[in-house]
Amino acid sequence: MRPVAAVALLGAAVAAALLARHTISVGMLAVALVLVCLRAPRSRRWPYLVGTTLSALALFVITPFVETIGSHPLWVGPIVPVLGQLDVTREELWSALFQACRLAAVGFAFAAYALLLDHDRLLSGAGIARRSVLAVALATRLVPTLERDAGGLVDSLRGRGVAVEGVRRRAALMSPLLAGSLERGLNLAEAMEVRGYGRSGRTRIPAPPWTPTDVAGLAVAALLVVAGVAWL
Repeated sequence: MRPVAAVALLGAAVAAALLARHTISVGMLAVALVLVCLRAPRSRRWPYLVGTTLSALALFVITPFVETIGSHPLWVGPIVPVLGQLDVTREELWSALFQACRLAAVGFAFAAYALLLDHDRLLSGAGIARRSVLAVALATRLVPTLERDAGGLVDSLRGRGVAVEGVRRRAALMSPLLAGSLERGLNLAEAMEVRGYGRSGRTRIPAPPWTPTDVAGLAVAALLVVAGVAWL
């Protein structure tokens, strides 16, 4: 499937998750997107999956204590200034589960976009949205690039007999990583300027023809949005 169709499908999944009104529907979307993310290499996918899962769990835990809905209390706690009485009702738990599943679905959709899509092909087929797609692609590559640079720094330090262990030693890597990212940004800007980025009369590689899989992906994307509005 070409990247444009894949982005449309992932965007439709996000829209369906945001429009859906049933917990089971959003949960099924999140599970389906997790299965898609599992196609990525394990070394690359774990930061995205762990980060999204922890964020969803944190939302599930916090929501019942900051939300006040329902009339079926399961636990009644103390009264806290500003927040009021802390309690947990059955309706608050269902609401927390719904919001956590929705956050997980959106996070896993972004993880699939970052891990599985060819951003160079996406950029070449962006058309009128080329500048916006370029900015998103560069931002998406930030985490993998920093991860690769950090691995290189750790390997070079180990080769010199310095073991990088513990939070303090790993935090010391932030300064060289920041300096390296700034230098990379300057080099990228110079390379884009030399290649005439933004000038008129640019050329591009001929795009491959649309396949039945691409058309099916766009059709499924439209159906997901309609289902999110009408049924999910």
